[in-house]
Amino acid sequence: MKIHTIPFQETGYFSSLIGDYLNKDGKISDFYGNFPDIVGFKNQIKLKENFLSEKREQLVNTLNKQCKSINLSEKSQNNIDALISSNTFTITTGHQLNIFTGPLYFLYKIVSTINLAEQLKTEFPENNFVPVYWMATEDHDFEEINYFNFKGKKVVWDRASSGGVGRLDTEGFDIVFESFSEELGNSNNAKFIKNLFKEAYLQHKNLTEATRYLVNKLFGQYGLVIVDGDEKELKKQFSPIVKDELLNKTSFAEVSKTNERLGENYNIQVNPREINLFYLKDNLRERIVFEKELYKVNNTNLVFSEDEIINELNKYPERFSPNVIMRPVYQETILPNLCYIGGGGELAYWFQLKDYFNKIDTPFPILLLRNSVLLVSEKQVIKLKKLNVSIFELFNKQELLADKKVKEISNIKIDFSEQKEALNKQFEKLKQIAKLTDASFIGAVLAQEKKQINGLEKLEKRLLKAQKRKYIDTLDRLKIIQDELFPNQSLEERTRNFSEIYLNLGEKLIPMIFDSLEPLKLEFTIIEY
Repeated sequence: MKIHTIPFQETGYFSSLIGDYLNKDGKISDFYGNFPDIVGFKNQIKLKENFLSEKREQLVNTLNKQCKSINLSEKSQNNIDALISSNTFTITTGHQLNIFTGPLYFLYKIVSTINLAEQLKTEFPENNFVPVYWMATEDHDFEEINYFNFKGKKVVWDRASSGGVGRLDTEGFDIVFESFSEELGNSNNAKFIKNLFKEAYLQHKNLTEATRYLVNKLFGQYGLVIVDGDEKELKKQFSPIVKDELLNKTSFAEVSKTNERLGENYNIQVNPREINLFYLKDNLRERIVFEKELYKVNNTNLVFSEDEIINELNKYPERFSPNVIMRPVYQETILPNLCYIGGGGELAYWFQLKDYFNKIDTPFPILLLRNSVLLVSEKQVIKLKKLNVSIFELFNKQELLADKKVKEISNIKIDFSEQKEALNKQFEKLKQIAKLTDASFIGAVLAQEKKQINGLEKLEKRLLKAQKRKYIDTLDRLKIIQDELFPNQSLEERTRNFSEIYLNLGEKLIPMIFDSLEPLKLEFTIIEY
């Protein structure tokens, strides 16, 4: 196994916002707190060291209740128990309840989180650090999670959906299992995948329980703690912020002001609503809107006066569900958290929240870009060597890569720079002559110069096109391998499911990822296996 890294900024797959953040550019400095390095974590520990003991006690009680249905490892149980102590802090990542983990980067998120917790234990031995996976059980974007990709095909859980996805029963997964099993074959690794899928989705009653089982099965031995925020006792702690949101619409005011400043240099990821809360009950999750001095639940007949909705909040805090703007605040309210680990898109909307956190007097966590990975097999490495192509070159867009390789291997020089330079010299002489006569002749010289240069550029493009036809076999082989590693001209981790890799590597896969990733290195990782 060989490990290579490349700066995120050089991959071509990350925004200028993320590049500026990693470079500590001044344009982004107002929108985050401590930077993800050892000094930053030292400062963050001080910020969070006064996390309330009653919150810790409630968190531990809730986690023990939620985890009764799974076989917790000793390490995970010890981590839960440790959360009662004032010197214990969490490192958190979160994700939707994608079927069978969804894209590969789900694994990289969690590995980044566990690895960072372990690294911080070494750096700060007087403290404990617990890796947390926050399940987005209250999310209702079913179309985003009801499938995963396997060998270029979608494996889909096709059913009707409403309300928070975590509450959905697992009806219909038997059909998904049958079709998926046919694709897997009967190797030992395939049998493991089948059993894992069956145990998670056919032996649990809802998507929350299935996902908790699956993630614990994959990462429980490493001490991961799994949190479900769809819980009354945890929502009670969040109630004061929810009340402020309902009465004062604080998040809308603060995030809107932040967006104006952030939007001067970057694209805005999400726009706040006047009230950034949903009403959650049974199979219902709909926005709360404020109209004509009344609080209404969108697309329903539910209407509340101010007193009624505050009374509803006091009685049923679990019915108030945060949206993408409020969920980060909820996490930081109930967890003694130091750092949130996410992808580029996630960090982009966290940057929008810094002023809001300040307004409600809540410590803003360190934001860490998760590890990103390209997995390259030994066979693919051999093919690349035969083509005389480096792994790093594959990050180029396909057309640019093809142009580059043809120019390298062509027996004809596909570069008319010398001819253009010679032409420029000839026209410089003509321009000197033109200065001795009238302006109309100078215009004719300039027009002719432009025409001649354009002609050379067209010939250069035609020659390149002709040489591409000549080397079509090489280019086809190059395209095939780039398509394998960058499906649909995107990062592999954003489309491919872990099961596809597990078929080949089996139980070596996850330990290999753990051994390869360094969360604070802040570079893209390439693993040759």
